[in-house]
Amino acid sequence: MESSYRALVTSFTDFLTVAIHTILYERDLYPRTSFLSARKYNFSVRQNRHPKVCEWINDAVASVETELLKGTVDYVAVVICTRENSVVERFMFDVSRFPTVPFKSIDLPLRRTNDAGEKVAILPTVDMEEQFKANMARLANCSSHLNPLPEGCTFAIAIELKKEADAPISHSQDWMPLSAQIPGSKISAAQQKQALPLGTVSAEEMVFETWVEADLM
Repeated sequence: MESSYRALVTSFTDFLTVAIHTILYERDLYPRTSFLSARKYNFSVRQNRHPKVCEWINDAVASVETELLKGTVDYVAVVICTRENSVVERFMFDVSRFPTVPFKSIDLPLRRTNDAGEKVAILPTVDMEEQFKANMARLANCSSHLNPLPEGCTFAIAIELKKEADAPISHSQDWMPLSAQIPGSKISAAQQKQALPLGTVSAEEMVFETWVEADLM
């Protein structure tokens, strides 16, 4: 089956949803008893079972997906803050290498130019799920490299738009300017933290990197 840009984005946001639940579990942002065991990518994962938490995550990821479909996003981040709103950790997803597709074409098959100069369809890569699994395994083990978080930490989802992209003002109820929530105007800017690589997915047009910025053990 030929792959569309919408299908590519949906594959990523499915991964992002599982990653957020994993981060909340691994970093003890909610009691571990509030998580259920589940399986994704043929790998054991955790999912928070509180309806309001699940609803918030699903709504946040849906808002991210809206911007991704418009081709406006360079970075997605899960930002963990203290009670005083100081950033302690940032789980980064670099999606800047996603293809640029006009919005009217997001449901059409993705195509590439072969060596003969012909436009050919891009088929889903069979090992994409294996790459997701490998990245999820590293994410699920990240706490062994990170210091415990202070009590009372919270989290937020942030995006950094491409330079030429317009801010999503029509979705002001979903997004706030980053500088109004946490220090710094760019989530990609260098921080006084160490970076722990969590992996890269590279499967045809699906290319993104993941890492965490934190005080490592």
